[in-house]
Amino acid sequence: MTGKEIYDKLKAAFGNSIGEWNEQTASEYQKRTSSYADVVEVSMLRDVCLYLRDDKDLAFDNLNLVSASDNGDKTLSCVYHMESMSKKQNFALKVTVPVENPVVPSVTSVWAFANWHEREVYDMIGIKFLDHPDHRRILLDDDWIGHPLRKDYKQPEFYRGMKVPY
Repeated sequence: MTGKEIYDKLKAAFGNSIGEWNEQTASEYQKRTSSYADVVEVSMLRDVCLYLRDDKDLAFDNLNLVSASDNGDKTLSCVYHMESMSKKQNFALKVTVPVENPVVPSVTSVWAFANWHEREVYDMIGIKFLDHPDHRRILLDDDWIGHPLRKDYKQPEFYRGMKVPY
C-alpha cells in the first residue's frame, strides 16, 4: 500500500479531521520517509494512531520517532514517524498547534515507545502532551527556563550562578 493509499483510507475513516497529503517527490527514500498526512483536528490524534495500529490492513505497530519544530509563524509542529513491521511500510502524521497553547494528546497509550520521545519534545520545544504518564523534562534540569529549540529562545547568561559558556 502506498502512502497516498494509506492517507485515502484515513481520510475515508476520519473525514475533515485529516488534512492534506504532503508527498515528497525527489527519491523513493524521501517519498517513504518524508511524506506525511496532516491531522488538522489535533484532538483526534490518538484515535487516528489507534486506527493506524489496529487496522489489519495497516498494522502500524512501531513508532520510530516523534520529532518537532518551531515553524517560525507562531506555530509548533509534531511529526509521528511510524512503521508496520509486518507490512514493511512507513507512514508519518503531522499535527500543528499554536505557540500560545501547544497541547497535543499523548500517544503513549498507543505506543509505549512514545513516552521518552514526547518528554524530549516537551523539553526542547515546549509542546505539552495531554494524559502523558510522566510529563517532566528529560534532558534539562527541572528548573531550566524555556525550550532551547524554539526560535525565540534566549540562551541564559547564567545558570545556577555559573556563567553559561556561549
